Amino acid sequence: VQLQASGGGLVQPGGSLRLSCAASGSIFSINRMGWYRQAPGKQRELVAVLTSGGSTSYADSVKGQFTISRDIRDNAKNTVYLQMHSLKPEDTAVYYCNADFWYGSSGKWTREPNYWGQGTQVTVSS
Repeated sequence: VQLQASGGGLVQPGGSLRLSCAASGSIFSINRMGWYRQAPGKQRELVAVLTSGGSTSYADSVKGQFTISRDIRDNAKNTVYLQMHSLKPEDTAVYYCNADFWYGSSGKWTREPNYWGQGTQVTVSS
């Protein structure tokens, strides 16, 4: 199983970026996918989460600024996005994808409740 995050980069204050996280491998079903971030010298913090039922939750600091969504197309349904608008220097961090899912093969499924992908750097600077 792999979580592939992409879309980070350098953006000016007030700009936008869209991060993608694609889950691949022997995944049976996904309970939840989300984004966390870690700024230099700070602890990793939750940014946004999307459940399989479509519920979302956000950190107070990004409400109204970031939107988490998923790709509903059958061939990409294990992909979530984080659309970020009005970016500020304090949004600078490494953003990590996280997932809670069932994986394995028919008749033998295992739950992985806290799987991390590699991070993608977001830098907001003029």
